[in-house]
Formats: sequence, structure tokens, C-alpha cells
Amino acid sequence: MTDPILPGFYPDPSICRVGDDYYLATSSFEYFPGAPVFHSTDLLTWTQLGHAFDRESQLRLEPGGASGGIFAPTLRHHDDRFWLITTNASQARAGHMILTAEDPAGPWSDPVFTDELDGIDPDLTWDEDGACHLTWSCYQPGLNGIAQVPIDPVTGRSLGAPRLIWGGTGLAWPESPHLYHVEDWWYLLIAEGGTERGHCISVARARTIDGPFEGAPHNPIFSHRSMNSPVQNAGHGDLVRTADGDWAMVYLAARPSGITPGFHVNGRETFLAGIDWVDGWPVVRESRYDVPSIDTSFIDDFSTTDPSPRWISPGPPISSWTSRGPDRGIRLAAAPGDGPDRRLLAVRIRDAAWTAEAVVDTSTGTGRMVLRLDDHHWCAVVAGEDAVVAELSIRPGTLEIGRASRPGTEAITLWMRATVPAPVHNAPVGPDVLELGFTTAGAHVSLGSFDGRYLSTEVAGGFTGRVVGVSPDSGTVELRSFSYRGDREPIGVSE
Repeated sequence: MTDPILPGFYPDPSICRVGDDYYLATSSFEYFPGAPVFHSTDLLTWTQLGHAFDRESQLRLEPGGASGGIFAPTLRHHDDRFWLITTNASQARAGHMILTAEDPAGPWSDPVFTDELDGIDPDLTWDEDGACHLTWSCYQPGLNGIAQVPIDPVTGRSLGAPRLIWGGTGLAWPESPHLYHVEDWWYLLIAEGGTERGHCISVARARTIDGPFEGAPHNPIFSHRSMNSPVQNAGHGDLVRTADGDWAMVYLAARPSGITPGFHVNGRETFLAGIDWVDGWPVVRESRYDVPSIDTSFIDDFSTTDPSPRWISPGPPISSWTSRGPDRGIRLAAAPGDGPDRRLLAVRIRDAAWTAEAVVDTSTGTGRMVLRLDDHHWCAVVAGEDAVVAELSIRPGTLEIGRASRPGTEAITLWMRATVPAPVHNAPVGPDVLELGFTTAGAHVSLGSFDGRYLSTEVAGGFTGRVVGVSPDSGTVELRSFSYRGDREPIGVSE
């Protein structure tokens, strides 16, 4: 399996089924809205319904919190309600967050916080008697591993003392626990090895939900470590029983490329595998599903009342600093004061090769098109009053890589594209080449290009992938249209 069902940085997938419908949620980290929610009827093609966190009363994200924010959610359906539990790593001491909804498209409730249970990756499970159990990757002294406590999910209050139920197989970072009751066994699925190249999935089972749990003799049951595969970092799985009685698993993985050690730029993505049960243990059938090619292209002129759920921002809610244009388009207001400008209206990059174009009116301000990995690793095409400048930021400084005079201060088309270089044996070839420019009088003006490894997770660190969008520098700029295509050729968008 080399194609994800959700390309782009949609990591830590959690899945549940209601009748013939499947629902899936993923991490979102420092981006708002948070915890995207998807729907499918075939496990292969997915439509985003919205986000579990879509208003400021539900979620506060700390400034400068790259790879903070919403960590691995668990999505479940119980008693005719959807339940989502997650951790805001920016406020981890406040406890895990539980949200509910009658409709997974929303609205979702304001969160209820659990007791201060230090750790991440919480899971909610109901036993045969209807009691709810919280299981999570615990960092507390004496409980380092997979811990569990019975809770009241309505209030978040613990109903007992936390207990360690499994320490894993001995590999690093036992995390992402999920529990399933299958026939007479409780199965505990976890990730181990860290979310890098050593990532893997292990399983244990017990007769009762609180253990003792016994690991599978063939653990880990799934990993791509030390394999010659274009898909790496495979782990963090969640199982679902299909409508026809079979089993499937969603999991995260990355697609690094370029010279060793390989560079992944679009984050950790969501993949799909089949599951068989052999001698009482789940066995991963990676090639069971034929994932179709996904058309990631779109053109958005912001003519609808609400923006598409694809749009996100690292920081404050989009609605707090944007407004509708007079006809179409969306106005972006720069942040007041001298603080760091984190106002970026962006979408996830979803392809290895792609082109994006933004038509921006800067008659009442200045703005830029930005490709962002985090606050210190980004590139931009800056539309100033007299010039258009291409910049590259790699901690600790910013480099100008190209400049051209600007014809007028009206609407301008800014563009970026990524192309995949041909592999060269033992040559320093990165995952892609990023090119930045603008269009004037129908001609594409290139301001320069650079090796894309500098905007990769292997260079910057963290848990996210690239996003691309538009940010206001001063005053108010109007984004009239934005286009994206997973292709090597410019898409030629104009007003």
C-alpha cells in the first residue's frame, strides 16, 4: 500500500462505524479549527464534514505552539452519541478533553476536562456493563506506560485510581492505546518505537478490560522499519469492524523521499489496511484495499457564506480576522502591534508535486503567499508596494532568494510550485524543488528556487506537514481566489 486514503498531514487517525457509515477524526496540532472529522461509506473515499473544535469557547491554542495543540483523538459512537476525547498539548495539565455530538458534522459540545491525568493519546471504551474506561499513554511516575481509570464521561471525573495495564513490549514510547471487545477477549492495540522510522503497532489481550494483558508472541504485528518501502513511520492504528463483518485498520505513515535519511514534507498521512484474525490475534493485510487516486485540486473564490473546511490557521480562529469581500473573495486583516504575525489562511499540501496560485488585492495593505512548516521554517512570495520578493526562513534567519520590481499595486497573482527531481545516485537530491514567483501581463516570473529538504520534518522537527496560504503583512488584503493542483504545471488562475 503506497497511497493514503487521506493525503496530507492528517495523522493519528481514529475511526468508528454507525450502520453503513464510517467516521474518522485526526490530529490537528496548532491549527484552528481543530480535529477534522470525515465520513465515508466504503473506507476508501472520504468527505470532510467539519471539525470537532470550530469555535474559540472550545479550544485555546498558545502562541508560538508549533506541534502543540490537539494531539491524537479517539472517536467513538455510544448510546446514540458521538464521543471524541483528545489532549490539548498546549494545556495538558488541564486534563484530557471530552466532546460529544448527535451529528458528527456538528455542532460539538464545549469540552469536559478529565482529572489531571498526565499523558497523551486518550481512548474511551465502554465495558459489557456500560461502565466507561479511559485508557491513555501515561507519563506519571509509577504509571509510565498504558494506564487506565474508570470515569464518568459526562463530567470527566475519575471513579477510581489509575492503574498501569501494560508496559508494552519494551520498545520506546508505548502510546495510542485503543481497546476492543472481540468474542471473549479484550484486545489492546498500541503504537511503539516513536513516530519516526522505528514506529510500529503491537497488541495484547486479556479476559477482562483491566487486564492483566498478555502481548502477542509475534509483536510488533505491523511496522515498516528497516524495509525498502516508499511508506515509512507506519504505526498508530485503530481497528473497525466493517458493515459486512470483516475488519479493517486505519494507521498513520509518512512518505519520505530524496537522499538518505529521506525527507518527508507533507506530514504523517492516513492509510488503510485489512485485518484478519488468526489464532486469536489480529493480522494486518496491508494490500487488501485498492485505494483510488484522489483528486486534490480545487479553485476557491470564497463566494460561499462559510469557507470550506479545508481552510485552517495556526493560531486565532479564522473568523476573528477575516471578512467577506464586497462580491467574492475574503479580506484578511493584519495583526496590530509589533508581535509575530501568525495570521495565515492556509490549506494542507497533499501531493508530492503541486502548484498553488493566489490572486491577492493589496491596494489597502501588503501581503504574502506562504508555504509553512512551522514558525521558523517557511518560504514566502511577498507583494510589497514596489517589489515582489521571495524569502526563505530557516532558523535562525531569513534569506532573500529573489526580487523583481512590481508593476502597480493592484491585484497580483502569486504562485508556488513543487517539482520532484529525478533521482541521482549518491547526489544531494532533496524530496522536491520549490519554486516561487508571480504572474504579470500573462507571463510567469520566477523569483528563484531551492531544495525542499529545508522545509521538511527531518530538518525542522515536529509532527505536522506543509501548509500553503496567504497572510496579511499590513493593513487589509483581499484574497480574491486561491487555486491548488497536484501537478507540475501552473494552473493559470486569473481574476
